This record gives sequence, C-alpha cells and structure tokens, in this order.
Amino acid sequence: MDTGSEGVGYRTPPKSTQFKRGKSGNPKGRPRRRRREAPYDAVLGQMVTIREDGRERRVTAAEAFLLHLTKRGLEGDNAAARASLTAIETARGARGRNDPMIGFIIHYVSPGSVGTGLDALGMAIKLKRYSADAFYKLKPWIVEAALDRLGDRRLTIKEQEIVVRATHSPIKVRWPDWWAAARGN
Repeated sequence: MDTGSEGVGYRTPPKSTQFKRGKSGNPKGRPRRRRREAPYDAVLGQMVTIREDGRERRVTAAEAFLLHLTKRGLEGDNAAARASLTAIETARGARGRNDPMIGFIIHYVSPGSVGTGLDALGMAIKLKRYSADAFYKLKPWIVEAALDRLGDRRLTIKEQEIVVRATHSPIKVRWPDWWAAARGN
C-alpha cells in the first residue's frame, strides 16, 4: 500500500473510502418518526366512576376533571376557580349562549358553603364578616355578566332595585341603556 501516492494520513482518508460525489453519506437518511401527539381525546373520553354523596356514577374523564376542578375552586383554590370558569365559558361558547348550562356544580355545594363558593370564585364580597348579621354583595363584573345574558329581556323597576341593592359597588357597574333604577351614584 503506497501511502505517499494517495496522500493518506491525518485528515486525509483513502480515496476508495471517501463519499462519492453526488451521493449521500447516509443514503437511507434519518428514519422518520411517527407523530406522537398527546391522545387527549382518548384519555378524556374514557369512562370513569366517581362517588358523589355516597352514590357511584359513571362519567367521562373530562367531566370528572371539570367536577374536581370546580370543587377545588369552591374550596378556595383561586387558580382552579379561574380554570373552571374558563372551561365553563369555553363550553358555553361551543354550545351557544341560550342553551341551558348543565348544573354540575350543585353536587359539590352544600347549603352552608354557597357564600364560601361565591367568595372563592370572586363573585361576591362578604360584608360584616365577623358579625352575626354578615351578608354577601355581588361584585360589579358578575352583575354585568348576568345583565349581558338577559339578551332582549328587561327587568322591572322592582327587580332592578333588588339588583342594585345586591351589588357591592353599583357605581362601578356599566348599566344597560334601558336601566331605570337608581344606579347607586
């Protein structure tokens, strides 16, 4: 083997082992991989068994997840409350505004914890918190959201006055044009 004539040495391999011009050094190339996207539909579509009030029932994993998220929100977890409200609004948007909302929250709210749930979800403020005659008033944003959901329906003056009295800061609410009751100015 004549190394001098081929110029074989450090960083100069023999011509017979070098890649041929115009031909890839890796003819088969890197093997293609299958797309490995998360199987959300398969996982969230599975049926699971949950226990409510001592009774078992079967629901989809997605529904069980929303139930759990809502329960944690009502127990005071603010991040869970925001996430469940976002999921509810997304579901409402997909179904349309006039469809009745499926009431899954009712299973987790006992009569004594409704105020706590409103407080945790940021919908109301408890006034006279440490008094025997404590009460809740609705935050302006939830009043506006409720009025938006009325659509073409109008409240009577008496109903309007009840809403104003139940609102924490009525002056901050953007009342509709048709509103006739005193706005708490």
